[in-house]
Amino acid sequence: MALVRLIEYAEASPEVRSVYDDIMKTRGVDWVNNFWKALANRPAELRRVWETVKQVMAPGALDPLVKEMVYVAVSATNGCEYCTYSHTAAARKKGMSDAMLMELMAVVGLANETNRLANGLRPPVDRQFDATFRP
Repeated sequence: MALVRLIEYAEASPEVRSVYDDIMKTRGVDWVNNFWKALANRPAELRRVWETVKQVMAPGALDPLVKEMVYVAVSATNGCEYCTYSHTAAARKKGMSDAMLMELMAVVGLANETNRLANGLRPPVDRQFDATFRP
């Protein structure tokens, strides 16, 4: 159950409807998902987050499928059920297969395990890995 009321299109203010319209147009869909409906309780936050999503998730040095797969990986690691489902659906729409999802989850699981081991053991960062090192 949501902690806030979900703002449906029919009851939304003109400011919220404007963002909803942009979401639907940008995504090529005829509906607005519940995440945005929850954020609509604070229209300025709805607009801010949506504008950031459009900017960050737009094609760039990483293609849209890679960005969605990174989002799935981070969402799974953070334990965000909503985002894991949402971005898995988006990644599948962009071409992610079940085999790709399973391989992604294997990498996520491995990274989480080795991160915890490295955090617990605290080995010093190798000079060759140091971001300030320039060969």
